[in-house]
Amino acid sequence: MTDASADIAQDGFANVAAPSGVASVADYVALLKPRVMSLVVYTGAVGLMVAPGAIHPVIAAIAVLCIAVGAGASGAINMWYDRDIDAVMERTRQRPIPAGRMDPEDALAFGVVLAGFSVLVMGLAVNWVAALLLALTIGFYVFVYTMWLKRRTPQNIVIGGAAGAFPPMIGWAAVTGDVSLESIVLFGIIFMWTPPHFWALALWRRLDYARAGVPMLPVVAGDRETRRQILIYSVLMALLTLVPWGLGTGGVIYLIVAGVLGAVFVAGAWRVWRTGPEDQGPAKLLFGYSILYLFALFGALLLDTPRMG
Repeated sequence: MTDASADIAQDGFANVAAPSGVASVADYVALLKPRVMSLVVYTGAVGLMVAPGAIHPVIAAIAVLCIAVGAGASGAINMWYDRDIDAVMERTRQRPIPAGRMDPEDALAFGVVLAGFSVLVMGLAVNWVAALLLALTIGFYVFVYTMWLKRRTPQNIVIGGAAGAFPPMIGWAAVTGDVSLESIVLFGIIFMWTPPHFWALALWRRLDYARAGVPMLPVVAGDRETRRQILIYSVLMALLTLVPWGLGTGGVIYLIVAGVLGAVFVAGAWRVWRTGPEDQGPAKLLFGYSILYLFALFGALLLDTPRMG
């Protein structure tokens, strides 16, 4: 950590309110980052359902539950570690720890227990390949993204985004017991989706990240470079979403839907590129659309995969 980051961290910890009492159930749910978890669980479940082979419904449900619990564990540990910067960011200062509703050590213990539980159950009830991928996902998010990259490089989202891209690969491995090219492509789609998704948010939350000392791309490289990178990653992502059709994972309907959704995404990224920093409307629209986009894209894959039926 740099000296400047250390100063910010020290100030942030000073702003973290002392725990005022016993945390509520809602506070523990908030630690799990349920909105983020919903995308993780969804893409993991789709990966499981489009994978070749059969899996007992109960085992499938356990696998999806383990993915959800593992994602929640990652979120809880992330909130424990980031409590200093959460205390100075407008959109995070009401989280349980900086708001003083929960002791940081309780959050850490909660996250560690859930992480161990999810990996152990995945290994014992499903298979150890899926469990290993789940452990890798949790470890990557906690140690590589949260503790190493987030405060040190504007490429934090690019590299750290791998953690959010693993779930469909985990779901696939739950059925097949291995990692295949098809599952790697699903990983790649989310990996390429993550930078434009988060950078669109960072464009209109830039001052928040700057205040917290987080070197997001708009803070370090400026708005124009961020907009250019958003467009580049959006084009690459849109092209990559066509690959599942070529591999036989998705059918013609999926190809059409992916093409249309990708064209709209690229058009939104183009608007962001062409708009100056004084108008953050296109960035807000792209951020909102990016969430719907991922749900719709994986939904189309689920509904039109030749391996179903």
